[in-house]
Amino acid sequence: MHIGLQIPSFKYPGGTAAIRPKLKEIVTTAEDAGFYSFWVMDHYYQIKGLFGEAYTDPMLESYTVLGYLAGLTERAYLGALVTGVIYRHPSVLMKMVNTLDIVSGGRAYLGIGAGWYEDEARGYGIPYPSTAERFELLEDNLRLAKALWAGDETSFEGTHLSAPAITNNPRPLAQPHPRIMIGGTGPKKTLRMVAQYADACNIGDWVGRQNMQKSLDSLKDHCETLGRDYDSVEKTTLGTVHLSGKDTVDGVIRRIQDLSAMGFTHAIFNMPDVYKIEPLETFASEIIPAVAEL
Repeated sequence: MHIGLQIPSFKYPGGTAAIRPKLKEIVTTAEDAGFYSFWVMDHYYQIKGLFGEAYTDPMLESYTVLGYLAGLTERAYLGALVTGVIYRHPSVLMKMVNTLDIVSGGRAYLGIGAGWYEDEARGYGIPYPSTAERFELLEDNLRLAKALWAGDETSFEGTHLSAPAITNNPRPLAQPHPRIMIGGTGPKKTLRMVAQYADACNIGDWVGRQNMQKSLDSLKDHCETLGRDYDSVEKTTLGTVHLSGKDTVDGVIRRIQDLSAMGFTHAIFNMPDVYKIEPLETFASEIIPAVAEL
């Protein structure tokens, strides 16, 4: 079982000046601890209520942060969990992911989803289309990524996107391309797109074990319909661990064992008190070694 770390909060003791050194301490400690991947949210507002924070609390732009993390690390994979399709032109997003992959030495994921934070988009003056259109934009992004990464140059025409001469120079280092991860559990559209286009899915554990299993079953059905090998899809999940709160080491290990039994191979966690560093040290000494062979 791979263990990933999501960093969704930048509200650290010491304020803005503390963000850069604290991020450096978190990711270098976590990479030494054996974390497989690092993730940031693709938001401009903080999520209201996350770790008790307000929407006005500190939030950084995701791909700028990922570029910083690429320079601090050597082994861990990097990605946005997940990129909202409404925030960037698809062709520009592909250039950003290519760039991240190159400067990280081939460690980028394209984490992507249809987007959901309407208040954020409207607050920033970003158009917020209907659900149907956002999913069409998601499919345009996925089709463009597959077409672009198949060669050096492509002409693409999608439902909402026209890119008559998009280039892939320099090409990403990851082979055959950066891994595509789609976040979400929608049984008709999201999981069908995972089966059709993606290398990985991400399912939040807040939906509950029963719904997580239903999502995996839906994914398997779509794979069978499309002729895709279900086992070729990396199955990741996202959850919260609070070792200074109600969670215990034994409880976290049992939780990861349950995820493994369901078929997940990559468990990503955020931690409300990660800036204290002790949770990362506990993962290093007690949790990651205990689940490594799952």
